[in-house]
Amino acid sequence: MSVLAEGTFCVQGIGSRPRLHVSADGSGVVGHAGARLLADLADATGLTSAYSTALGPLRPRGTGHDPGRIATDLAVMLADGGEAITDLAVLRDQGEVFGPIASTPTAWRLLAAVDEHVLDRLRLARA
Repeated sequence: MSVLAEGTFCVQGIGSRPRLHVSADGSGVVGHAGARLLADLADATGLTSAYSTALGPLRPRGTGHDPGRIATDLAVMLADGGEAITDLAVLRDQGEVFGPIASTPTAWRLLAAVDEHVLDRLRLARA
């Protein structure tokens, strides 16, 4: 972090979600903007990275989607009214708001790999 001459701080963006520009002109209106705030809150509070650490062993060779991000996206989807894992498509269809979202099969694989030990790690991460 560096300090600018005016005394304000330069900070890096959190995560890989696209930058949003808010205006009151009515152009570029998107649905689910409130859900994006939930995703940003999870990122800013460190929940997403804590989930990434807890779920890290489930990520083969460190490739593909970050499992912590998948877990956060699933939680955002549920908070936004989703009822089934296929409802991740609602977030995926708004890539300009949420960025890259894991496919339904990828999310299924993550959930299928969760056992009692992983649940304990997730509870600790959430706490």
